[in-house]
Amino acid sequence: MHRRTLLRMLGLGAVGCGMGSMAKRGMGKMVHSDGEAADETITLFLCGDVMTGRGIDQILPYPSRPGIYESYLKSARDYVKIAEEKSGRIPRRAPFDYVWGDALTEFRQIGPDFRIINLETAITTSERYWPLKGINYRMHPRNTPCLSAAKIDACVLSNNHVLDWGYEGLAETLSTLKSYGIGSVGAGPDRAHAEAPLICDLPGKGRVVLYAFAHRSSGVPSKWRAGVKRSGVALLESLDGAGVTRLANDISARRQKGDLVVVSLHWGGNWGYEIPSEQRRFAHGLVDTAGVNIVHGHSSHHPKGIEFYHGSAIFYGCGDFLNDYEGIGEYDAFRDDLTLAYFLTFNPRAGRVIRVVMTPLQIRKFRLHYPSERDRVWLRQTMTRECSHLETAVSELVDGRFELEVGING
Repeated sequence: MHRRTLLRMLGLGAVGCGMGSMAKRGMGKMVHSDGEAADETITLFLCGDVMTGRGIDQILPYPSRPGIYESYLKSARDYVKIAEEKSGRIPRRAPFDYVWGDALTEFRQIGPDFRIINLETAITTSERYWPLKGINYRMHPRNTPCLSAAKIDACVLSNNHVLDWGYEGLAETLSTLKSYGIGSVGAGPDRAHAEAPLICDLPGKGRVVLYAFAHRSSGVPSKWRAGVKRSGVALLESLDGAGVTRLANDISARRQKGDLVVVSLHWGGNWGYEIPSEQRRFAHGLVDTAGVNIVHGHSSHHPKGIEFYHGSAIFYGCGDFLNDYEGIGEYDAFRDDLTLAYFLTFNPRAGRVIRVVMTPLQIRKFRLHYPSERDRVWLRQTMTRECSHLETAVSELVDGRFELEVGING
């Protein structure tokens, strides 16, 4: 089992992640455009929302009680039936690695040093759902090995579903992840813990310093904001200069030479490619003032444009990586079944991102598959169009992956 030793460093207000032999995972020598070998750099895996609750939870070995409290459906099993009507039978009691499918091949081939997801579900057996929420995601704690199967290192929890089953559900989510050696960030028993970064040491490489916040534009209720003595999520009320300054001060106090600093943000709506001007200003401020290397945006159900800015990568919306929307069809024009696995390479000595590679995948039968050539072309053309609005180019590699043309003057 993929294990991590987690240490709460109360004096620093941060979570420390003891990585042990983790750096040995990616032994392949992937040579970059500057001729530097991968073992002298940090390769990070990022994706958008991972929704292993509701329908997906029902096909795993230990499904939760299926009753849900939605106006549309009353059983999580109905989401499985809808998906099967479109794509065919989905296995029940599927092995824990089932949902990752071809993504596991990508992990083996690329060997990322650190893997981050936005986990958009509670992990709990709680029956105390948040009233009037409309959608309440949960995964049974005994299904948590599905995250270990992909060797996930860190789960971002600052989103609009982690408290779907109340404060009891949040507490169980935090304790379950800890028991499986998986780091979490963006939620906690109080504001200090919720806003603290996850700091993980990669022996021989450097540190990953991961912050996570949600913004109200993503649908996070204001009552979910963690308080001085109340559990909850790290919530930004506004995207303004004061927020940038506060975060810049915290980063400056913790930063060591060669650190890879990531700020993960759950912001904006679910559909549409437009990027609000306030998001761009905030992201640029994080880079210019706080020295952030990667802005990891999510909430959109489909991938949005990516910007390479002053040596940093800004993802405004990574798109869903796993969901149970198959067959619903309301927003088919956005092709939320098509997704991307993002692999970024960071040079600690130069303090910049030097490569961004994206693997196109498709969610089918609640599992990640390589898409058809036609679907891959559609996704590449879409990303090329949207990234061009941000003065960033996308090319396709001979192996079918996409690459962001970062350039040395970005």
